[in-house]
Amino acid sequence: MEEDRQGRRYPPNLQGVLQLAVEAGSAAEGPAPTEPMSDERKTWLRDALAEVGKGQMDEVEQMKRCVALLRQEGANKGEQEGEEERDEDHEDERESAFEILSELCENLDNARDLMTLGGLELCLSQYLCHPQSGLRWRAAELIACCAQNMPQVQVYLLSNGALPKLLQLTDSDSNATVRVKALYAVSCLVREQEAGLQAFLSHDGFSVLMRGMQTGNEKVRTKSAFLLFNLLTSHAEQKDTVLSMGMVQQLVSVLRTTHSPFHEHVLGALCCLVEECPQGLKDCRNPALNLEELLRQRSRELRGKEESQEELDFCERLRVACFRGQHDENGMDR
Repeated sequence: MEEDRQGRRYPPNLQGVLQLAVEAGSAAEGPAPTEPMSDERKTWLRDALAEVGKGQMDEVEQMKRCVALLRQEGANKGEQEGEEERDEDHEDERESAFEILSELCENLDNARDLMTLGGLELCLSQYLCHPQSGLRWRAAELIACCAQNMPQVQVYLLSNGALPKLLQLTDSDSNATVRVKALYAVSCLVREQEAGLQAFLSHDGFSVLMRGMQTGNEKVRTKSAFLLFNLLTSHAEQKDTVLSMGMVQQLVSVLRTTHSPFHEHVLGALCCLVEECPQGLKDCRNPALNLEELLRQRSRELRGKEESQEELDFCERLRVACFRGQHDENGMDR
């Protein structure tokens, strides 16, 4: 077997390095090798690692070209003003540039490099407010991609005013896809990021989520409800803030709309607001809401549907937390 490995040839790229590493790991369980690495193997490994490094450099060069293309928008803007016909070819090129950058920036190192190259500044200064919706939403998507799990990029974006711009797009952009992508970027800047949460609060972000849950777009409703649920789960200290906005009444109103899967997150948020929170419990028990009957009816509708089990669990959990014991003497909760 050792002879087979010595004679085997691997492609001089990252895949080849991985194959060699896997086999070396498997071989480590047996006797330790007694022979040093051959010159041929050393040459192959050196070339393979060089190829990997070249690939990374190629990615940086690709990002540089994309950023240069996006910069042309600013350079040519004066010439393009007043023209009635849009340069569709140029728009397609810029959309392609954004798509390439989003794919490359799944790699966290590339996301950091894009920030250094000025690509994120372009998104903030030119493309989040671009008249073409296809460029607005791609800029928001790229921001989200770069901000995920990257505190250095998050701090840069927050310090350069990204969050209020994204919240405005989420709240009022005329294009549904722009709103969805902007909200995605907001989530990437706010979740697990204390500075992001404070910026979110200072710009009335919870009101944006409230309105998002009342919009006609299913994706915006779902993402708004999910982010609200997530923030209340992670930051219980914010319960008083949202309760003072009448959030319980708003959420119950949402539950009374035509049933949708995103109601699962709405119920989860209500559960958060009543747990160890007397004011939330009081709001839910307000007879004017008739929440108890709504929860009973919803439970009957969901029971037996496997795909709705989590929503049913939230429904029962909320009903028990708010109303258990109130009618025990009549047997209504049995």
